[in-house]
Amino acid sequence: MIVVTRLGGPTFAVNPDLIERAEASPDTVVTLVDGTKYVIAESLDELVERIRTYRASVIAAAALAEHVLREASPAQTPAPAPTRTRSSDGTVVALPHRDR
Repeated sequence: MIVVTRLGGPTFAVNPDLIERAEASPDTVVTLVDGTKYVIAESLDELVERIRTYRASVIAAAALAEHVLREASPAQTPAPAPTRTRSSDGTVVALPHRDR
């Protein structure tokens, strides 16, 4: 969510993924995908920068979470299957090859 200010009113949060378009005419008008329109105090450039910063933070958080998960549980490589064993009389016997 990004925080914007209604023109002459309070601040509110909006999901930038729901913004269909934004226009500067001369006030900034944000139109959501459902047709709802908001006139905001921020300039079009400020709005675009807030959306860019928000999306960058989402990507950074996802990359950090992936890194933390990878560090917490490193990929386990399975132990190689034995290729030979000893029989009951102590002689070494080759095991049949198994495809995985």
